[in-house]
Amino acid sequence: MVTLDLRHVASPAVRDLLHLVNHPDFDRAQQQIERLGGCTEPVRLTGHSTTVDTTTGEVLRSYTSSDEPTGSLLTACGNRRASRCPACSRLYAADTYHLIRAGLSGGKNVPDTVRAHPRVFVTLTPPSFGPVHNRLTTPGGDIRPCRCRKLHELNDALIGTPLNPATYDYEGAVLFNAYASTLWARFTTYLRREIAAGLGMTQKAARAVLRVSFAKVAEYQQRGLVHFHAVIRLDGPDGSSQPPPPYATVAVLTKAARASAARVRVTVASDAVGERELGWGEQFDVREIASFGTDAELTDQAVAAYVAKYATKSADASGTLDRALFCRPCQGRGATVLPHGTPLPCTACGGTGQARPLPRLAVARHVRQMIRTCWELGKLPEFADLKLWKWAHMLGFRGHFSTKSRSYSTTLGALRDARRAWRTEQARAHAGLPESDPTTTLVVGHWDYHGSGYSPGAALLAADVWHRKELERQFAAEGGC
Repeated sequence: MVTLDLRHVASPAVRDLLHLVNHPDFDRAQQQIERLGGCTEPVRLTGHSTTVDTTTGEVLRSYTSSDEPTGSLLTACGNRRASRCPACSRLYAADTYHLIRAGLSGGKNVPDTVRAHPRVFVTLTPPSFGPVHNRLTTPGGDIRPCRCRKLHELNDALIGTPLNPATYDYEGAVLFNAYASTLWARFTTYLRREIAAGLGMTQKAARAVLRVSFAKVAEYQQRGLVHFHAVIRLDGPDGSSQPPPPYATVAVLTKAARASAARVRVTVASDAVGERELGWGEQFDVREIASFGTDAELTDQAVAAYVAKYATKSADASGTLDRALFCRPCQGRGATVLPHGTPLPCTACGGTGQARPLPRLAVARHVRQMIRTCWELGKLPEFADLKLWKWAHMLGFRGHFSTKSRSYSTTLGALRDARRAWRTEQARAHAGLPESDPTTTLVVGHWDYHGSGYSPGAALLAADVWHRKELERQFAAEGGC
């Protein structure tokens, strides 16, 4: 083996890449990176697995990570945030698209007849907590002056920030984000009640003839507040396989959705911030979803693509952070408690509980104040259960970005299981192994977490994989063959 003298190479990443390229088993290292599809921060695992035929005791296949060039097995991080991992977030968006689309037009164990069920697209927005800079347009598309009397461009950093930060209700904004999931849950409860009332039935009678199915995704506005986009569908009592009764129409569903949004209220009481009544804003929208292939703008395909697009975004889309801000060693408490109960100030954060001091965060003033408000409210006993210090980087929102009712369609887990089964079959065929029988095949293994991320040289290879795949997608989108 030839020893390379790379002292003249200034870049550590290039030096590491050259070492990797000259590794005797470089092809296997490159294969692992290619398989991840450009994942930016893969998980490194160490361990082994053995596949055994239980009827004969024959070992069909054995694998150990120590045989890998890097000594570990690389697996994709699976992060849904585009800011953290574009490759894995794209896969998450694709899964979300198929999940939403299946609930609108069938597929993935959902019958095609579901496209004839009444369904609407609902947008629930937050209320105002003070006037903010915005970019207003006329019906003709011309830009109108903001309240500050200026014409803001699309990329103006002022858009979404308060006109007067001193009077802006930051406490109310943070609490709205914290209780947004509760508001949604109450909306779905009132929706079922309003549908029953609109049909002149009791709730028990309504449940016997129809079911409300939904899928929703959260999106951040530029002012740092979450709003929800939801697909709501009426089914028969057994779910998507049954149509609802003829009298359960889109008109009934639309009217019930409007009434439910107006009814939802959550009261929050605190000596520090007073009594607040939280609810949805006035900008409520509900529209019927047309079938694919029609001339309507809001088709099932368009809705699925729209929801999938926002499923991979996070609070960082509004200019905040994509990682938790609290100090991991002390879990945001600023101190660790000794066995006899004495608090010991955390040396990692200096007792602040923050992994990074708030004044040093590279965020806009408005976002920093939202984060600071989360920390201040999180110290109050009446808001201890909200754990706002933990969700400060999310500006107080602590819910899931995408959720669905059980009977809406397939699940993300089912889609991942199908993809995992396909990859397993591909690996079996590549290794030349016989088809396995789940009843007679046993896989025994032990795996440990070894870390995350690439070496500097491997990171360059992963970036090249992502770049090539992006070019392929662009070529396909532009009609290439």
